[in-house]
Amino acid sequence: QVQLVESGGGLGQAGGSLRLSCAASGIFKIKSMGWYRQAPGKERELVAGISNGGSTNYADSVKGRFTISRYNAKNTVYLQMNSLKPEDTAVYYCNVRWAVITLEYDYWGQGTQVTVSS
Repeated sequence: QVQLVESGGGLGQAGGSLRLSCAASGIFKIKSMGWYRQAPGKERELVAGISNGGSTNYADSVKGRFTISRYNAKNTVYLQMNSLKPEDTAVYYCNVRWAVITLEYDYWGQGTQVTVSS
């Protein structure tokens, strides 16, 4: 069974740092891993993504502050969050995309709360 275990969420201060991690198990043929977030009353949005080949992309709002990395051998993805802002407050969800040719499917973690105080 596919499982995504997230850790590292919690309370941070503006200007501070937090590091999220997500370990995926029970899945093969991973195309990419990433992080999404959802604030109250808002849609879930992409924060950062990384392919198994190492290509990355970031939301404009976090570019230069957040860094995504991965350890492919353990199917683990990390999100280093620096220079935190109150607007970073949201539930962060780990995402793993499985793909074989044109067939694909997204798996999601349960979400971890990140709260940034001013």
